[in-house]
Amino acid sequence: MADLFSDDTKPAAATTAHRPLADRLRPQTLGQVIGQQQVLGEDAPLGVMLASGSLSSLVFWGPPGVGKTTIARLLANETDLHFVQISAIFSGVPELRKVFEAARLRATNGQGTLLFVDEIHRFNKAQQDSFLPHMEDGTILLVGATTENPSFELNAAVLSRAQVLVLTRLDVGDLEKLAARAEAELERRLPLTVQARASLFEMADGDGRTLLNLIEQITAWKVSGDLDTEALTKRLMRRAAKYDKSGEEHYNLISALHKSVRGSDPDAALYWYSRMLEGGEDPRYLARRLLRMAVEDIALADPQAQTICLHAWETFERLGSPEGELALAQAVIYLALAPKSNAGYVAYKAARETARKSGSEPPPMHILNAPTKLMSEQGFGAGYAYDHDAEDGFSGQDYFPDTMKRPQFYQPVARGFERDLGKRVEYFAKLRAKRQEE
Repeated sequence: MADLFSDDTKPAAATTAHRPLADRLRPQTLGQVIGQQQVLGEDAPLGVMLASGSLSSLVFWGPPGVGKTTIARLLANETDLHFVQISAIFSGVPELRKVFEAARLRATNGQGTLLFVDEIHRFNKAQQDSFLPHMEDGTILLVGATTENPSFELNAAVLSRAQVLVLTRLDVGDLEKLAARAEAELERRLPLTVQARASLFEMADGDGRTLLNLIEQITAWKVSGDLDTEALTKRLMRRAAKYDKSGEEHYNLISALHKSVRGSDPDAALYWYSRMLEGGEDPRYLARRLLRMAVEDIALADPQAQTICLHAWETFERLGSPEGELALAQAVIYLALAPKSNAGYVAYKAARETARKSGSEPPPMHILNAPTKLMSEQGFGAGYAYDHDAEDGFSGQDYFPDTMKRPQFYQPVARGFERDLGKRVEYFAKLRAKRQEE
């Protein structure tokens, strides 16, 4: 991978111009790596491990093109370990046995092995378990790479024996350094305006390898003068945003949308809503999640929010795409600007918890029906006060089990319509106390 490079060090092999630019710019030492200082810095995990001479098994978690393979290879160089690379996509049990056996022979000759496993999350549980004895006896030092959340994809036994390091997308500053490094290697500047250069970095979307591939395309063009953004985008296809409708990015973006709505930020909410649509998300899934937000985070503070969401969903079903997405977008805006309350949600959870703990306590006798003479003789329904006949239409009777102290689950917030509901709760509480005194 050629994604992270120093902008002042030129690889010795750069003279072979026929090699892909990404390969020609591959770092030769960790000191040449651009970015990822959160793992490579002097006080960062890898910096500390290397300084102490004690490197443990690792799992690199991050998006494509941020340096996982490169850093693994350079770690082997820095620690004098034999580097072996396999991919979980193309390897099975027979290949793993050969790798382990070769590593064991190397170990008997005093040579350690750094085994780099790309896409390690694609190995099944049994295959992942096969690494454990070889990690424990020191036959291999495992460095895995994954674009998926290790918490969900890797065995707990593997995770307990390896440190997870998070590698992040390259920022604009990193991409600029990488572009400058490429220009120095090619001995020519990119024929782009300032704005087009910024657009190029957007197209790379934090992926250094993608940036170098795009630069290689641009430098092959025969152009006179600098290309502006419009000319650049006509010649290059914008890279599709990283989005997996069933993977980690799906859950990251729906979480961002939900929290933006909860945080009353319509602009951020619309952005994440649009990001999901651009990634190919099913609008019906978004409609369902918007309805959930209305129920969970707005609720009785604005009862109309649920109706807005249901109507937007129905409008989408009738109009279809792309017009129907506008109705959902308007629901996003409404939800973001609506007053927020989770009082109903909290009350519901508290009531469910109390119901679980209270077992099979029966209702009080006075609110039980007595459809037979025997039940009436047993006292079913005796003493029940019909609220419509009571003063103010409120009897103030206790409807909880006789053995239960009256709890208060619902505590409305002083926002939106729930402010009025809070006044009603307070009114009935005072009236209930008055009836009990009478």
